[in-house]
Amino acid sequence: MLTLTNVDVSYGKIAAVRRVSLHVDQGEIVALIGANGAGKTTLLSAVSGLIRPGGGSVTFDGADITRAQPDAIVRMGLCHVPERRLVFKPMSVTDNLLLGTYTRRGRASRADIARDMDAVHAMFPVLKDRARQPAGTLSGGEQQMLAIGRALMAGPRMLLLDEPGMGLAPTVCRDIFRRVLELRSQRGLTVLLVEQNAKSALSVADRAYVLETGRVILQGLSSELLANRDVQRAYLGRDKSQED
Repeated sequence: MLTLTNVDVSYGKIAAVRRVSLHVDQGEIVALIGANGAGKTTLLSAVSGLIRPGGGSVTFDGADITRAQPDAIVRMGLCHVPERRLVFKPMSVTDNLLLGTYTRRGRASRADIARDMDAVHAMFPVLKDRARQPAGTLSGGEQQMLAIGRALMAGPRMLLLDEPGMGLAPTVCRDIFRRVLELRSQRGLTVLLVEQNAKSALSVADRAYVLETGRVILQGLSSELLANRDVQRAYLGRDKSQED
C-alpha cells in the first residue's frame, strides 16, 4: 500500500534520512523505532508531503506521491497525525474535528460527516463529553485522542502516527495503543507508527524497522525484534544476557 524506495531527505547540507526503503502492506501495523534524532519524524513528513525528498520515491496505493501536495495526499486517503498532537487550542473540540473534513468538501454529504462524527465519539467518548470545550483545556491524552479523531474525520485508509505516546502517563499510553489496534480491527486501517517507546510500538505492530542516524539498520517481525539482543540493549532498556 505504501512503498518508500531509497528516500533521501536533507536540511541544507545535513542528511537527515539516507536511502531509506520500506513498505507497508494493506491492513498492517508497521512500526518505525529509533532514538531521538534518528530521522523518524522527518521520514513521516516526507511521506505526507510536508517535506520534499531530495531523492528516491514514495508511492501510495500504486500512485507516485513523491512530489504531491499534502492536501492531495490526504484526499487519496493517507493522513498524518503529527508529533505533539498540534490541536488548535483556542477552538472547540468539535471544531477541531470538523477541520479534519476540509479535504472532503464537495465530496461528502452532511450525513456522511455526521456519521463519521458519531463513529469518532463512539471510539473516544470523552470528545463528545468535551465537545464545546477549547481543545487547549484537554489533558495530553485527550488531545491525542482529538488529533487521531481529527485525522479519522478525513476518511483515511492509512494513518501515519507520529509519537502518539509522547508525554503521556503509562496507563494513558496503553489506552492509546489499544485504540491503534482497534483502528485496524474495527475500521480496517493500515498504520505506519513512529514511536520512541519501542516496547509499546512492537507490542502492537506486525513488523518494524529500526532507524539509526537516518538509515534502516534492522527490520523484521516485531516478535523477532523484541527478542533481538541489540534491540533490547539499545531500545528496550535491558540486556537479556544479564538475565540468563
